[in-house]
Amino acid sequence: MTYLGEIASLLTAVCWASNSVLFALAGRRVGSQTVNVVRLFIALLVMVVLHFCLYGSAFPLGAGWHPWLFLGVSGLIGFAVGDALLFESLLLLGPRVAMLLMTLSPIFSAVLAWIFLGQTLSLVKIAAILVTLSGIAWVVSEGHAQGDERPHKWGLGVLLGVGGALGQTLGLILSQVGMRDGMSPISANLIRVTAGTAALTVWLLFRGQFLQNGQRMRDRRAFFLIAAGAVTGPVVGVMLSLYAITHAAMGVAATLMSLSPVILLPVSAFLFKEKVTPRAVAGTLLSMAGAAALFWA
Repeated sequence: MTYLGEIASLLTAVCWASNSVLFALAGRRVGSQTVNVVRLFIALLVMVVLHFCLYGSAFPLGAGWHPWLFLGVSGLIGFAVGDALLFESLLLLGPRVAMLLMTLSPIFSAVLAWIFLGQTLSLVKIAAILVTLSGIAWVVSEGHAQGDERPHKWGLGVLLGVGGALGQTLGLILSQVGMRDGMSPISANLIRVTAGTAALTVWLLFRGQFLQNGQRMRDRRAFFLIAAGAVTGPVVGVMLSLYAITHAAMGVAATLMSLSPVILLPVSAFLFKEKVTPRAVAGTLLSMAGAAALFWA
């Protein structure tokens, strides 16, 4: 018995953790908006080259309208909107807390399935949701109580992180629909990245900020951080996540992919010099346990 889906899920969590650190460092230098748009252009270039080398064409133009529609909307919501909210949250809260808020994603998945698909929410699942929310609230309230000099920005960071988790959830659901006909994770991710890049480009051109973001790439260190993050996140990380959800049970895949906050505990302590208290560790583990129980229930 092979465990390729489970291994891909765990590697996805490592990619998300690395990705959040790299983008947080870059965002401090050039801003979250620049990070978002530049990493998508880099990811798009890498994905086009990879798709051409593997399949002989730059884009999966013969895939039909169904995958392009659902995967395109998935990329717009996930990359252009959801990640924009997440990146700003990374700057305001730091990678550890911002990524912890992403454990809200399975809760949103369960609630949306209940509302739109008629799936039942058992008492066990409701309890798992409450446990996850309790763990997140415990960690977030500690960060606010430790004397943040900008409490309004802390609250804004939390709201943005919640929005990022919702965007990730909607993007994942739409990706599953778009891949139902057996499309490869590489082709699916290329469509998502293309849609996200196009949406952000149009938005920045409309606001007259496109060239401004490009000029910020004179900061070579920021460019290196964004490029590394683009490879580990929108390219490798997303392809691994799409592979994982099609080769492992959804509960197992989602649980392993949500381990990023645990991985970031020692990273935050050593790299960002954060004071990771026993309460932060306990709250993180509690939220992870709740998220895992939600999928296994």
